Amino acid sequence: MYMILDKKHLEHLAALSRIELHKNEEEKLLADLRKILEHFEELKEVNTEQVAPMAGGTELKNIMRADEIREDRLRGDRTVEAFPEKENGFLKVPPVFE
Repeated sequence: MYMILDKKHLEHLAALSRIELHKNEEEKLLADLRKILEHFEELKEVNTEQVAPMAGGTELKNIMRADEIREDRLRGDRTVEAFPEKENGFLKVPPVFE
C-alpha cells in the first residue's frame, strides 16, 4: 500500500516545487494527490508480463523536409538595406532595457 499523505508531506512537496499553498487549498490538493496515488496502486495490479517494453512511444518518422542552406536567404546586404535603421552595416534596434 502507498504511504499516507498528510499536511506535513504536502507542505514539504509544496516547498520543493516552490508552490505557495493557501490553507483553503490544502484539503482539496491532499484529496487529489491521494486519488492519484490510488490510481498508481491500481496500475501496479495490471499484468504486464506479455507486454514488450517501449522506448519513445512511437515509431513515427519526421516527414518534414531536411534543412537546407539557401544563399538567397543569407544575403546580408539585402537585409540591411530593407531594415529601417542601420549603422556601419549593422541593424540598429531600439534598446530593450533602459
